[in-house]
Amino acid sequence: MRIMKKIVSFFCIVCAVCCTFSCSDMLDTESTRQNIDPELSKKTDSLFYSYGIFEAMQKLADQYVYVGELRGDLVQTTQYTDSMLTQLATFNISSTNRYDSAYVYYRVINNCNYYIAHRNTNLYTGAQNVVIGEFAAVKALRAWAYLQLARNYGRVPFFTEPLTEISQIDSNTFPTLDLNGIVAALAPDLEQYSGMPVPDAGMQQRETVKSNWESTKKQFSPSRCYIPVDVVLGDMYLEVNNYEQAARHFVTYLTKVSARPSSQHIAGFINNRDDATGGLDYRQVKVTVEVNDWKAIFGRNSVADIISYIPMAPSAQYGGTTGVPLTFGADYYATPDEQTGYTRNNCRNIGGEQGFWKWNLPLVTNVQIEPSKALTELSDSTEYYYYAIGGQSNYDSIRAANVGDQRLRNVLAFYDDTDDHAIQWITKYDFANIILYRNSTVLLRLAEAFNRLGMCDAAFAILKDGISEVLIRPASQATSAPYMTEETKAKLQNEYPLLKDSFIDRFPLANACGIHCHGAGYATSDLAITGNYLQSKSPYKYDRIIGKKLQELATKQGLTVGTTKQDTINALEDIICDEYALELAFEGNRYFDLMRLAHHKNEASPSAYGANYGYQWMRNKLGAKGWTESKMYLPFN
Repeated sequence: MRIMKKIVSFFCIVCAVCCTFSCSDMLDTESTRQNIDPELSKKTDSLFYSYGIFEAMQKLADQYVYVGELRGDLVQTTQYTDSMLTQLATFNISSTNRYDSAYVYYRVINNCNYYIAHRNTNLYTGAQNVVIGEFAAVKALRAWAYLQLARNYGRVPFFTEPLTEISQIDSNTFPTLDLNGIVAALAPDLEQYSGMPVPDAGMQQRETVKSNWESTKKQFSPSRCYIPVDVVLGDMYLEVNNYEQAARHFVTYLTKVSARPSSQHIAGFINNRDDATGGLDYRQVKVTVEVNDWKAIFGRNSVADIISYIPMAPSAQYGGTTGVPLTFGADYYATPDEQTGYTRNNCRNIGGEQGFWKWNLPLVTNVQIEPSKALTELSDSTEYYYYAIGGQSNYDSIRAANVGDQRLRNVLAFYDDTDDHAIQWITKYDFANIILYRNSTVLLRLAEAFNRLGMCDAAFAILKDGISEVLIRPASQATSAPYMTEETKAKLQNEYPLLKDSFIDRFPLANACGIHCHGAGYATSDLAITGNYLQSKSPYKYDRIIGKKLQELATKQGLTVGTTKQDTINALEDIICDEYALELAFEGNRYFDLMRLAHHKNEASPSAYGANYGYQWMRNKLGAKGWTESKMYLPFN
């Protein structure tokens, strides 16, 4: 109960401070009224508490990233890595590790509990309830925090009353719940808010960044500091292998809540043409595509593709700060006289594009976290699909080149003036935004759920073509997707109604783009230009890609693979796992993705793969880092 008593002490301190001081950081409510004995009975009273929850989220941001990534297979430590981070990476965590703290999540939970217990939800402007959206969003944040606790610790104390006095701890015995218990306790209540969007407060722009590398104001979107109810519910159900409910809620988010396109961004284009030998000539002008740039997602004020994030302050003067950019190599908080000589302006991205970065962000030489060999090999071994010149038209012939996926290349920068000064930096956190969910995250989780429901074709479609009407066209049409079954087409219009008549306009054909296209070029066909579906022109085909993965599993894992539906599901799940790595690397998801997929595999895999196959699969991913099943969870600190 030490953690619970710490929460009560902190809560009382905050309430005392709020009686005499107003906020002055990036989460300032800009209210002229002192928050003395603040109430939750009026329409405007909740803003103080909402921003208090956001401030509590800032406190857990670094831990969220480090715990999720360092225990995964996509990063590695260096000679400069802090000992606390090394402990995470080697699964040898001491009781004093500052990144092993259940308390930071319970702070969020207790703030949410207080709001939920005291908020007056019977407030209207005309016929519109003006507080219910925020009320639902706070409940979703509480559920998300409990989800993270269970992912990290297995079983955790559970309470929904606000803890404001020590006597509440001494006189109560809180139950300890695992993931199944937490989902059972919280999901039924959240269901009533399904389909409800988060409150929209627009973009806020309050704090000026005074430096020569970022002289404009940093903006943030308060609405994206919440997490939509259906995204949280989808994640919760997916964790406990309830694939049907997970898919339903991800679909509800995409069709009823999300206001942004579901598929966009293609990253990193190679310079190519067919030369006399049919190979690639890197001297030629590069191929471009008329879509948004994938790496722009991680920019200073970007909200493209982002559903939820934790925006960190540009200095301690303006609020909660983060150490994450520094560990990846960018000194976000340095002053001009602290520059190292390495900046984005004198390095280049790993794809060879010089002068890409237009700001003068200082970089450090003592990088603590680097891409792992496993991630680099996965990226380098991924085929890139490009239009070859010489066909009947410039979109007639799509070929594969062994030049790798471009997403990793587009978030790496390196300086290699001499061999002695070869340095590599990861750029996703250059602007100190901790991303929790993107539309791409939801689409990949939906593919995971569809696959486990036996809708392997729909899962593959999300990777190849995205969501568009081409998936449900009659097979008799030449422009239909040949790998889609009639059963799945019906489900996509009824049971999981992404492409129901009333929603199909949300997924226009012209924007069709599968997740794999973000870094692998033309895995899909040229729908945007021609309006036709030329699936046979791309080597990224259902049977070919799954066949390659089955062969890889047989060769590298020694499995006796068959031709059953379960074999296909397992292989496609591994393909989705690879896509998680390429799309979401370094964003705090990886260890939990591996753990969740391992649980799926333990529940249902071909008998020929052996008992406890899921954990054996996870050992293959993490064994070199010292992972064993007994080290699945963190010590509860």
